[in-house]
Amino acid sequence: MGGLASVAIAIFATLLPTRESTAAILLLLLVGDVVAVWHYRPHADWSLLRRLVPAVLPGLLLGAAFLAVVDDTALRRSIGGLLLVMALLQLRLQRRAASDEPGGPGGPSPGRGTSRAAALATGLGTGFATMTANAAGAVMALYLVAQGVEKRRFLGTGALFFFGVNLCKLPFSVGLGLLTSQTLQRTVLLAPAVLLGAWAGLHVARRLSQSHFDRAVLAATVISALALVAR
Repeated sequence: MGGLASVAIAIFATLLPTRESTAAILLLLLVGDVVAVWHYRPHADWSLLRRLVPAVLPGLLLGAAFLAVVDDTALRRSIGGLLLVMALLQLRLQRRAASDEPGGPGGPSPGRGTSRAAALATGLGTGFATMTANAAGAVMALYLVAQGVEKRRFLGTGALFFFGVNLCKLPFSVGLGLLTSQTLQRTVLLAPAVLLGAWAGLHVARRLSQSHFDRAVLAATVISALALVAR
C-alpha cells in the first residue's frame, strides 16, 4: 500500500542510527517488493520503465555521496524534509486529479505525452531520494499520474521499478558499510511480519476507497516527517 512505508522509514530513523536505518529498512522493503512484484507484474508498463531507468544510477550515486558526508542529525532531518516534500507532491497530485475529473474545474488534462526531460528528472530524483531516505514513492507517483496511468498499470510499473532500484542500492549500502550482521539478523527476524503486513495490505487495498487511502498515506507521511525534523 505504497506511501505508508513512510511510517516505517520514520520509525527506523528514530530508533536506530539514521545511516544504519537506511540499510535496515532497505532489506525489509525488498521482502515487500517480492510480494508486490508477484501480484502486480502482469500490469507493468515496460515502455515507461525504459524511459526512467537511465537516470536512476546517477541519482543513486548522488545519494550515496550524500550519505558518505553527512552526520546522523543532518541525515535524519534530510529524511524528514524529503518526506514533507513527498507529502506536498502527493497533495498536489490529489488536487490535480480532482480538477481533472469530468466536470471538474480543470477539465481534461492536456499534454499527457511523455517528455524525455520529465523522465530523466524523475529517474534522477527517484534515485537520490530512494538512496538517502527510501522515500521516492511520491516522485514516481507524480510522473505516473502525469502520464495518465491507470491504477493497475500504476501498481505493476511501480512494483517492478522499485524492486530493481532497491536491488541496485544493495552494493552502495555494502560499500558504505551500512549492512552489518546485526542488520541481517534483524531482517530475518522481521521478515515474517513484513509478509503478514503485505498479505493484509493486499486485502485492505481491495476494499479501501482510493480517496480514503490517499488521505491516510498523506497524513502518515506528514506526521512521520515532522517527528523526524523536530527530534
